[in-house]
Amino acid sequence: MKQLAHLETILINSPRNPGEIKLGRVIAIANQKGGVGKTTTAVNLGASLAAAEQRTLLIDCDPQGNMTTAIGFAKDPTRRTLYHQLVLNEPVDRIILKTQVEGLDIIPSDKNLVGAAVELVSMENREFRLRALVGQLRDSYAFILLDCPPSLDLLTLNALAAADAILVPIQCEYLALEGVSELLDTLMRLRRTINPSLAIEGILLTMYDDRTTLSKQVAADLKSFFGSQVFESIIPRNVRLAEAPSHGKPVMFYDIHSKGAESYIQLAQEVIVNAAKRAGQGAKCAHSGA
Repeated sequence: MKQLAHLETILINSPRNPGEIKLGRVIAIANQKGGVGKTTTAVNLGASLAAAEQRTLLIDCDPQGNMTTAIGFAKDPTRRTLYHQLVLNEPVDRIILKTQVEGLDIIPSDKNLVGAAVELVSMENREFRLRALVGQLRDSYAFILLDCPPSLDLLTLNALAAADAILVPIQCEYLALEGVSELLDTLMRLRRTINPSLAIEGILLTMYDDRTTLSKQVAADLKSFFGSQVFESIIPRNVRLAEAPSHGKPVMFYDIHSKGAESYIQLAQEVIVNAAKRAGQGAKCAHSGA
């Protein structure tokens, strides 16, 4: 209870919290490289947004189902998942689950989703099945976060077609730099083909170790390359952050005082403030055009 009270002090009473964002913003958390912190970011950013009174939906687009497990749901072959909606047209209200975090829901995944990549191939508008699903839910959530597989398959294409923006976790290691140009090429192709309005929500530096020169150099290079598109928040290497999924909890409910929890709380505030700025700019444009 003390941890929850501390969390409320940080988030709910924060002067940077502009109130619940009314229009659902869909953010795909994606990187073709595996092991960079996509699922960790989806779970902990989602929990931090919900704790800041921003109603949030997580959609697990990865057949591994790691996000579903990390948020506290044991594997259950009888559970309806994203597969049932995308392929079998199951009503969406029958697959959404409430999590242990108030204001945070999830559409789960399991290994059946592997079959969706095959079964969708012959379907009409196969790249836009998830977009149709998300369209039904935008008005119910402030944020919708899509956890993508570590590949550019049909499931990832569906997520990027449905998204307003892409959030890219990049590990602070040398090989991450080699993937930057590949990532930009992918983004440009997606804009030309399936989603011309896909924006970059931000580049998130993960697994940062301030004791090493390499982490500092990679972070500096990425900030030089991407400029203001790099989030101010940096996710450190953190034992508590690594342990939390095995307990089926976001890190803020496992150890609110850990550096990992603090970093994702800060990231949530950045995302909220950026969304509020965009909403304000949109209102100004609408007013000036009236």
